[in-house]
Amino acid sequence: MPKALITTVPFGDKNRLPFELLENAGIEYLVNPLNKKLTENELAEMVADFDVIIAGTEQITVKVMDRASKLKMISRVGIGLDSVDLLAAKERGISVSYTPDAPAPAVAELTLGLMLSLLRSVHVSNSEMHDGRWRRLFGRRLAEVTIGIIGVGRIGTRVLNRTKAFGTPQILVNDVMPNLKLDREFKLEWVSKETIYQRADIISLHLPLTHLTKNMIRKEQLLGMKEDAIIINTARGGIINEQDLYNVMLAGHLSGAAIDVFDFEPYTGQLSEIQRCILTAHMGSMSVDCRIRMEIEATEEAVRFLTGTALEGGVPENEFEVQRQGL
Repeated sequence: MPKALITTVPFGDKNRLPFELLENAGIEYLVNPLNKKLTENELAEMVADFDVIIAGTEQITVKVMDRASKLKMISRVGIGLDSVDLLAAKERGISVSYTPDAPAPAVAELTLGLMLSLLRSVHVSNSEMHDGRWRRLFGRRLAEVTIGIIGVGRIGTRVLNRTKAFGTPQILVNDVMPNLKLDREFKLEWVSKETIYQRADIISLHLPLTHLTKNMIRKEQLLGMKEDAIIINTARGGIINEQDLYNVMLAGHLSGAAIDVFDFEPYTGQLSEIQRCILTAHMGSMSVDCRIRMEIEATEEAVRFLTGTALEGGVPENEFEVQRQGL
């Protein structure tokens, strides 16, 4: 009987269909017994007997694969692939699949919610009210600011769509492959990243983590932003240098930040000391509908593989090329 290791947690909490898909296909499974994000060593200790991993964001490295002699497929619950050594998988004949579209609506909506919270200092007022302090804070409206979006793919485009309801803010965009068709729907200005840093009131990141984006935003870029600018990262930890962000905000620069993704998770760093920095626990995809869809799609891919059916969400070759260039 084939065996699947489900490492991502939570899993199946809102809908049992993924488990039923495995059971109906005669696939034995184990759900992460530690009920937390696994370290490399913890995962390496678990993988020996499994044919498939239904994976979260834990690191699936050469060390892990070398301990997984039966492993033939990794089905990623989500979109990011920086946690999987794709080249090592390819060398070992391990197929990799992912669910890139499923989480996009939820991440886009969280991003918009964070924009609104930061513009109106909702998080600050809530904290002060809980401490017994009544203080009415001035804020800004979304339609009155300049929004900068870096990365206009599945999620960045959805963020753009959701700004329509708020009027016509000025929108600056940057992408390595500009989609000029979007100009028909939005009033966009395609500019460099540096221009976004200098001119935007809100900067929202929607990029993969690669050798080009790792530590892309450091002290120099942060200090080049407006003093009252806001920065939001719902993409991948490591794109913003967390220590530099802490130092810059501690010194009073930037009116706010919202960080949903971190270098090391669970996050326990110094940004928790900065009241005007919203921290969320990598929950961009955690709307009930999107999470269920991600889990079902990833499980369906695992079942397809183990029953000899063609994959529908196989990782495209360009993702392997990204890692070849030095992630």
